[in-house]
Amino acid sequence: MLPHRCSPSVALRPEPFGALVYHFGTRKLSFLKTPQLVVVVRDLEQFPDVHASIEAAGVEESQRPAYLRALAGLAANGTIEPRPTT
Repeated sequence: MLPHRCSPSVALRPEPFGALVYHFGTRKLSFLKTPQLVVVVRDLEQFPDVHASIEAAGVEESQRPAYLRALAGLAANGTIEPRPTT
């Protein structure tokens, strides 16, 4: 996947299970179900691509396909978006 970031239209509220995600544009509430996924999403902008963010968050190799699927879903619903390149 290309470089991504958490959408500026989204607020993450950390919770013990992960985070509540509120999209101000669509007014939809969703959930990130693990604290580690919250770290990946929160830190996306610091890394050249989603794979680097997943690796930096310490996601085990066996879990990475599930995280990529989760990130694809988050991209589809507008929680994360491609980061503009300079």
